[in-house]
Amino acid sequence: MAEIGVDGRSGLSVGSAFAGGAGLDWIATEIDAERERWFLWLPVLFGLGIGLYFAAGVEPLMLVLAPLAIAAVALHHLAHRRHLVRLVTGAVLAITFGGLTAKLRTEFVAAPVLERQLFRVDLAGFVELVEPRATRGQRITLRVVTLGEKSGQALPFRVRIRTLTDDTTLRPGDGVRLRATLGAPPQPSAPGDFDFGRLAWFSSLGGIGLATGRIERATDLGPVPYALTLRASIERLRQAIRARIVAALPGETGEIATALITGERGGITDATNQAYRDSGLFHILSISGLHMVIMAGAVFWLLRLGLAAIPRLALRYPIKKWAAVGAILGGFGYLMISGGAPATVRAWIMLTIMFVAVLLDRPALALRNVAIAAILILAITPESLLDAGFQMSFAAVTGLISAYEYMRARREVQERRTAGERYGPTSQAIRFVRDNFVTTIIASLVVAPFGVYHFHNTQLLALIANLFAIPICNLIVMPAALGVLIALPFGLEVLPLTVMGWGIDAMTAVARWVGALPGAVVKVPAIPTVSFALLIGGGLWLLLWSRPWRVLGVVAIAAGVLVSPLDRRPDVYVGRDGTTIAVRGPDGRLAALASRGSAFELARWLELDGDRRTPAEAAEQTLFTCDMIGCTARLKGRLIAVAMSPAALRDDCRKADILIVRFPLQRPCGPNAKTSQILITPTHLARAGAHALSFDGGGIRLDTVADVRGRRPWSGPLVDRLSPDEDGRPASNRITGFTSLFERFREQRPENDDDAWPRGLPQGEMP
Repeated sequence: MAEIGVDGRSGLSVGSAFAGGAGLDWIATEIDAERERWFLWLPVLFGLGIGLYFAAGVEPLMLVLAPLAIAAVALHHLAHRRHLVRLVTGAVLAITFGGLTAKLRTEFVAAPVLERQLFRVDLAGFVELVEPRATRGQRITLRVVTLGEKSGQALPFRVRIRTLTDDTTLRPGDGVRLRATLGAPPQPSAPGDFDFGRLAWFSSLGGIGLATGRIERATDLGPVPYALTLRASIERLRQAIRARIVAALPGETGEIATALITGERGGITDATNQAYRDSGLFHILSISGLHMVIMAGAVFWLLRLGLAAIPRLALRYPIKKWAAVGAILGGFGYLMISGGAPATVRAWIMLTIMFVAVLLDRPALALRNVAIAAILILAITPESLLDAGFQMSFAAVTGLISAYEYMRARREVQERRTAGERYGPTSQAIRFVRDNFVTTIIASLVVAPFGVYHFHNTQLLALIANLFAIPICNLIVMPAALGVLIALPFGLEVLPLTVMGWGIDAMTAVARWVGALPGAVVKVPAIPTVSFALLIGGGLWLLLWSRPWRVLGVVAIAAGVLVSPLDRRPDVYVGRDGTTIAVRGPDGRLAALASRGSAFELARWLELDGDRRTPAEAAEQTLFTCDMIGCTARLKGRLIAVAMSPAALRDDCRKADILIVRFPLQRPCGPNAKTSQILITPTHLARAGAHALSFDGGGIRLDTVADVRGRRPWSGPLVDRLSPDEDGRPASNRITGFTSLFERFREQRPENDDDAWPRGLPQGEMP
């Protein structure tokens, strides 16, 4: 085995280190030698505590978490004399405070959530946000003032409404009245799928729905809340900017320019969004670190250049620090104009910390700054830990800075060897292209596990697309966007918008070209949570340590890759309303018994399978044989029956291994039922949500949405689902206490939460 030294003089190998008692000494020596890197693990441990909180099957009590935090503080204080003991107690302290912070955040944002469907209910409130749609209508977010007969503590804080008509005069801060059909935020489509209800909880969103009447202005709702007044003024500015952009740059090019400046992506068509996704360029359409760095970096560069042109200032004052302050303010202004999306806020915090490092004469690009940014974001919004965007952005930045530190060290060695040599223009150009190539490869490799785990696909040709599109974005599009913001107050935005449009058209052409190439996107089935944990743990070990033992992270990564194909896919899915059922055929693919309006659930199941087929194609290949009263299918020697009428129960109760009833069941099958029969009724589905069944040897494993969600505040109407069913049997193989820690990280998150559709609403465009 290759030797990995403890220091420059020792030749102790990994294999020999773990022989006998030398193993513990070797570990202690390595950890102590990495003392300057201990801080980098603080956000990891803090996030672990947050993850444990979200992994709980029941809501942790404050009376438990607060004493644990106090005990951890006392324990850490008592261990101040020994470094390694202090390290362990510090880890316990960080984990404990992570859980406590998440609990406090959950209580802070608590707001009522609708428990049942409300049809054509009268609604009044103040407009918070107006979002255009690419096809028709708008999506508006309302601060609720009145909702039917609800009042006081039962009144949702805010709701989101989809309209089918456009009202271009509607502005944030306007009081409105309308009629709408509202429901609770939708449940996950399958156990472990993206939980829109949790996202809605931390947004204080109590319901979503569809406007069923005309929107009328209301002037009798009282004064507009002060916080909403400030937000409304910003939103009105964003709307005015959008109107100016679209007027000067019509068509979808103008909508993309709007997305890059104001963060509003509603006007981009699904086809264009899909082209950017398939090519691996979708991150360009979402304002995040790339855009913030370019925008604030351009402000920093222009200010420093302008100040340097004045010798009196350049020779007497710290103009670099002045430029850093200007960049922070410029970034904050861009944050406000862009809508303040979570990804943009994260990017601004990270960038601000880096410019503060410039003010303190510290290195701006350092892993310590990334760790500080992560701690701040997790302390303010602990729920960000479960967000795929948070995970991917910090993974990319950590990977790039770690690689940058390694390459910088090697470059310094090389420059000492070639002291006095100068690089010509050709060599500098080659180095620029090489650095861009390496940066793209590193970022793609680092974020790949997150894309596979959350979205079940990987863009194999993203490297090609980014190599062409990123320079266009960096050198043309975003500098022109800064020019637009500077020119707008003077009415001179046409010229920079024209240049910006050229760059956008070029990026879109690249996205469509690469996205249409064979093999551009590879769908992959859901990977096991343990595989994801090994990949992330190994990656952190490799990137955060500096000593040679960091290469042990490669072992964990390799183990994660080897385990990834071992996930057991369910043999049967039953949708949350019982109208959509899918079974796994002999070819390993899902075949569906689907009803009208069930495309979204079926699409999610196909995505979990890594199946490229459309819901319509899966429904055409059904394995069910149907008549007027029900359907049956035989799978792996077991009979699956779907009873649509009480007349079907006579045979189905006696023969079926899995019986799905689509009508209210007054009484169970009784003594005529098979002993091992699994009965799924509308009551089961109402209590436990969507079901997933797996044939495990001689038995059948049943998992439900309720199993994964647990008894949490955002579980909504499913709180009572864990009580016994009408036939006295438990609704599912419930999981008690803590479920798998990383199960909560499997977000399969839609890139746009338009994809969440409430039960009972007309199917069509998403609200």
